Amino acid sequence: MGLEALAMDQKGYRRGSFQSSTSDEDMLEIAGASLDFSVADDDPPLYREMGGFSSYNGGGMNGTSTIMDFLEEPLPGVGTYEDFNTIDWVREKSRDRDRHREITSRSKESTWALIHSVSDAFSGWLLMLLIGLLAGSLAGLIDISAHWMTDLKEGVCLAGFWFNHEHCCWKSNTTFMDRDKCPEWMSWSELILGHGEGAFAYILNYFMYVTWALLFSLLAVLLVKGFAPYACGSGIPEIKTILSGFIIRGYLGKWTLIIKTITLVLAVSSGLSLGKEGPLVHVACCCGNILCHLFTKYRKNEAKRREVLSAAAAAGVSVAFGAPIGGVLFSLEEVSYYFPLKTLWRSFFAALVAAFTLRSINPFGNSRLVLFYVEFHMPWHLLELVPFIILGIFGGLWGAFFIRSNIAWCRRRKTTKLGKYPVLEVFVVTAITAVLAFPNEYTRMSTSELISELFNDCGILDSSKLCEYVNDFNSTKGDDLPDRAAGPGVYTAMWQLALALIMKVFITIFTFGMKVPSGLFIPSMAVGAIAGRLLGVAVEQLAYYHHDWPIFSGWCSQGADCITPGLYAMVGAAACLGGVTRMTVSLVVIMFELTGGLEYIVPLMAAAMTSKWVADAIGREGIYDAHIRLNGYPFLEAKEEFSHKTLAMDVMRPRRNDPPLTVITQDSMTVEDVESIINETTYSGYPVVVSRESQRLVGFVLRRDLIISIENARKKQDGIVSTSIIYFTDHSPPLPPSSPSMLKLRSILDLSPFTVTDQTPMEIVVDIFRKLGLRQCLVTHNGKLLGIITKKDVLKHIAQLANQDPDSILFN
Repeated sequence: MGLEALAMDQKGYRRGSFQSSTSDEDMLEIAGASLDFSVADDDPPLYREMGGFSSYNGGGMNGTSTIMDFLEEPLPGVGTYEDFNTIDWVREKSRDRDRHREITSRSKESTWALIHSVSDAFSGWLLMLLIGLLAGSLAGLIDISAHWMTDLKEGVCLAGFWFNHEHCCWKSNTTFMDRDKCPEWMSWSELILGHGEGAFAYILNYFMYVTWALLFSLLAVLLVKGFAPYACGSGIPEIKTILSGFIIRGYLGKWTLIIKTITLVLAVSSGLSLGKEGPLVHVACCCGNILCHLFTKYRKNEAKRREVLSAAAAAGVSVAFGAPIGGVLFSLEEVSYYFPLKTLWRSFFAALVAAFTLRSINPFGNSRLVLFYVEFHMPWHLLELVPFIILGIFGGLWGAFFIRSNIAWCRRRKTTKLGKYPVLEVFVVTAITAVLAFPNEYTRMSTSELISELFNDCGILDSSKLCEYVNDFNSTKGDDLPDRAAGPGVYTAMWQLALALIMKVFITIFTFGMKVPSGLFIPSMAVGAIAGRLLGVAVEQLAYYHHDWPIFSGWCSQGADCITPGLYAMVGAAACLGGVTRMTVSLVVIMFELTGGLEYIVPLMAAAMTSKWVADAIGREGIYDAHIRLNGYPFLEAKEEFSHKTLAMDVMRPRRNDPPLTVITQDSMTVEDVESIINETTYSGYPVVVSRESQRLVGFVLRRDLIISIENARKKQDGIVSTSIIYFTDHSPPLPPSSPSMLKLRSILDLSPFTVTDQTPMEIVVDIFRKLGLRQCLVTHNGKLLGIITKKDVLKHIAQLANQDPDSILFN
C-alpha cells in the first residue's frame, strides 16, 4: 500500500488521448467539460521538454550531460507534476526562496547580476500590466460584439451593418422621444416586407429572432465541443480548484482562451439566461496563465503562477462590472486559496489597468464600464430597511432554491443519457427560451439592458413603460419628480415583469451548466432586480395613496419624492446574487461601484447579510462550492470547521487488513526493484526508509522524479543496468568490486517530509493540510514509519463523516 495518486489512478486516466469526435457520446464529463488531452499546445514548456510524460513507459527524455549526482545539474521535468495532481506548496515556496536568495547574493558580484536582480523584482509588476491590458481589451471586444449581435436578432443598420441599434441612430435627426425609431435602423420585417406593422410582420420578426438565437447558440456549442471542451460553464469552480493547487492542464490554455472569447459572445447574443461576468474571470485567468510563460520565475513555479492567477481573477471581475476594488475583494473572498499581501497589491494594480483599458475602449459609448450604471439622488429612510430586508429574505430563498434545483439537474445530466447529447440540449433550451422571450419586451431585450431599465430612476424625459405615471407638472420642483399615481403603462409593465420573473427563475436552472460559456451573476441580478422593482413600485403607490398613514406621515408628505423604485431593484439584485454565491463584502463593494451610490451601502449590506443568513440556514454551500463537490474536485474548503474526534491512525493507510506500505530502502534496492514497484503501483510517491526491518524514515521521493531520473541515467550514465544499486545516502554503500555502477538519487529525495504521530487529532491534520497546502503527510510511531495520509484520504474522511459518498472525491 502506498501513496494514492492525488488525482486518480494514472493508468486508468492516461490511457491515450481522448480525441474530441463529432458524436455526442464521446464526451467525457468534467464539470460540464470534456477531457481532451490531444491539445498538446496547452502543456507548459516544462511539460513539453520532458516529452509529455504520461506513464512510466512513455516517451524519451531530453537529458543533460553525464550524471553522477543530480545535485550538479537539475533534470528538465524533475519537480514538475502530472496532470490531475496537486502541487506541493511547501516545496514550491522553498524553491522560490532558494532562487531569490541566489539572485540576491549574486547581485553584489557584478552590475549585470544587479540588473538581473532588478528585472526579476520588476517582472511581477510588468506581468500585471500585460494581464490588465489584455483582459481589458478582450472584455471591450466581447462587450461591443455581444451588443451588436444581440441587436442583430431584431434588425439591421442600413448605414453600416456593423452598427448596433444605438450607434446606428446617433447621427439620426429624430426627436428624443422617437430615438429608437430612426430611419437608418430597420427591423427584419421592414427590410423584407417593406412595412413593420401587422400580424405577418410580427410573425416574421418572431421567426428571425428565434432563428438567430438558435444559430448563435448552436455555433457556440459546436465550437466548444470541437475545439475546447474546457471553455464551457462559468469556470469559477475550476479556477477555485486550480488556485487551491490542483493541476488541470489545458484549462487555462490558449485554445480555451480563443474559443471561450468567441463562444461567450455567441452565447450572450443568443438570448439565453446567462451572463458574461463569470466567464470573464476565466478569460482573464487564461490571459494570466499564458503570459506567465514569458517569465521563467512564473513558468517554472506552480505556486508563483497561482499568485498571478489570483490577480488575474481580480482583473476579470474588474472589467466584468467596472469595479476594480470589488474585483480585488472578490478574488480574496471567493476564489483565492493563498493570498499574501504582495498579491493584494498586484491584484489592485492589475484590476486598475484592466478597468482603465476598458474605459479607454468605451464599449457602450457612455464613458461607463457597464451598461447598467445608475445614479440615485434621493436619500433613503430608516423605515425602508423593512422592505430591503424582505428583499434579502427573498434573495436567500431564491439562492437556496436555485442551488438545489440546478445541482439536481446537473447531477441528472451526469448520470443519465441527457449528458451524451449536449448539442441537442443547448438547441432545445435555446428554442424554448427564444419562443417564450420574444412576446414579452422585458425578456426580449438583453439581460444587461433589462437590469439597466430596472435600475433606472424615472426622469421627465423617460419614455419607458415603467415611467408612465400620471403627471402633475404643477408640483414638479427642478429635476426631482414627486411620487405620482401609476398610469396604465406601469400596470402593463408590472404584469410583464411578473411573467419575466417566473420565466427567468425557472429557465436559469436549466441553462447554467450547459456546454456553452455561462455566467450566473447577470441572471441572478435580473431575478432580484425584477422582484425589487415590483416591490419598489408597490411601496411607492402605497405611500402615494396612503401618505397619511403613521408609517409614512413623518417623512413622506404629499408631493414629495420619497420612494425610489430603482433603488429597490438594485438592493434586490444584490440580495439574489448574494443568495446564490454567498458573497458579502465584495458583493456590496461591486454594487456601490456599479451605481456610484455611497449612501446606499447600509441597504445593500442589510440585504446581502440577510440573504446570506437565510440561504445558509437552508444549505451551507454557495453555487461554486456545490459544483466543486458535484464534480468531485479535490478542494479542501478553508471556511468549514472540522469538529470530529478522530485520530491520524483512523485515517492513515494501510488499514488493519491492508497489505503493508510500499516503501523504498535507502541503499539496498536495485534499479529493477524500483522499476517493478513503479510499474506495479499507481501511487504518486514513496517513503524512503533505512531498511524494511527498522522502518525508520529517511525521506520521501516522488514517482515522477524517480521515472525521469532512472530513464535519464540509463541513457546518459555509463554502467547503469537493471542490477545497479540505487542509494539515497551521502556516501555509497560498500559493495564488491565486480558490482555494476551505482546510481545516487539523493538530490530528488525530500529529506524533510511532513510527519505526524499516530495519536495526532485529525482536526490538527486537516488544519495542516489546509494551511500548508500539503499533498501527503507521513504517520510515525516512536520514529518508525506506520502509514501515510494523502489529501484524498482527508477529503474522503470528511465526506464519510458528512454521510456523503467518499468515492465521489476526485472525478467521479
